[in-house]
This record gives sequence, structure tokens and C-alpha cells, in this order.
Amino acid sequence: MTILQTSGLKKYYGTGDTRVKALDGVDLRIEQGEFVAIVGTSGSGKSTLLHMLGGLDRPTAGTVTVDGKDIFGLKDEALTIFRRRKIGFVFQAYNLVPVLSVWENIVLPIQLDGNKVDADFVGAVVSALGLEPKLRSLPNQLSGGQQQRVAIARALATKPAILLADEPTGNLDSKTSQDVLSLMKVTGQKFGQTMVMITHNEEIAQMADRIVRIEDGRIVER
Repeated sequence: MTILQTSGLKKYYGTGDTRVKALDGVDLRIEQGEFVAIVGTSGSGKSTLLHMLGGLDRPTAGTVTVDGKDIFGLKDEALTIFRRRKIGFVFQAYNLVPVLSVWENIVLPIQLDGNKVDADFVGAVVSALGLEPKLRSLPNQLSGGQQQRVAIARALATKPAILLADEPTGNLDSKTSQDVLSLMKVTGQKFGQTMVMITHNEEIAQMADRIVRIEDGRIVER
């Protein structure tokens, strides 16, 4: 089943001679349960594409469909709610709340949405990512790799339709990057998650099920 699809997706900045085509007609389909890496050099459009897939920025033209919903057909407030419930994000910066414990950081998005925490499910995610001994710790008591695992657990805990990762290992050393990505892949498979990761790192990209390459705002390999 197709969980994520773009059609004719364009994002232009500026006008006339100064116009920049960050995305220039992207058509992409991602199936449920896939782990896809989007690879490109700096300025290729990969970050812009991820922001569009996650509804963080509106396109100049084209559509993005997530779990059967045309997300840019939604008004801003409805899009915010849909994004919070259906899309998980993992960024290069871990974005953890420093005064909250690991457990509190993981369940925060669920509580913000007014939902009851599924302790069994979250516990299974925590266990899969090896975070059980750290649940009472604060972020500043964790290593970089541990903080990124908390960020991944937080994204998975809401049971999103799709998980988007923006250079998730950019702040980690090579060994820790491999470890975190391996855990991310295994955890995604265990819980049936669809994952899309952007990276410039070819070695990291090889861990995905499929590699999509983007150059000058266009997909050149899928």
C-alpha cells in the first residue's frame, strides 16, 4: 500500500532571474513499511523535499498525500494536528526538553495531543532502543547517541504513519551513527513503521531498503 506520494511537487523561491527552483516537479511513491534514503549534495533540494513531505512548508505547486490525505488541502490548524498525529520527525539536533526526563520527553507529544499513553507500546519501543536504564535521566546526562535514540523513541511513540529523519546521525561519530541507524531500522521493522531519511552520507544510505537520489530539485534515481 502506498503510504506517501508526491505529484508534480514544486517549490520556487524568488522571481525572474533570481528564481531558485528548490524542487522542480518531484513525483515519488513510498510504500508502507519501506525504509527509504533520499540522497543528495548540499543544495540539491533534499531538505526542502523532506519539509514538504512533513507538511512543514507549503509547495508552490503539486500535492503530497500521506496515508490517503492530501495534506496541503488542509488549513493550517488542521495540518498541524494531522502532522502531530501522523508524522514523526527525527532531526539532526535532538530537540529534547532539558528539564524533562527521558520518559517524559518520549511521551510529551502524546500528552500534548491529549491522548492516553500506551505504556506497553512505549515500553516496547524503549526496550527495542535500549533506553530502559536511562528513563529517569535528564538529556544532559546522556551521550549524543543516547539522546538521538530518545528522539527516535519520541517519534515512534505516537505510532505515526511515517517517520521522517533529517540527517539523524549528523552530530554522531561513525560507529555511533551505524549503531543508531541499525536500531532505527530494526525498531521500524518491528513496529511496521515507514521511514524516510535524508542524508549526504553514502555509507549510511546503504542501510536503507531503497535509495532515491535528487539533484537540482529533480529525482534522478529511484
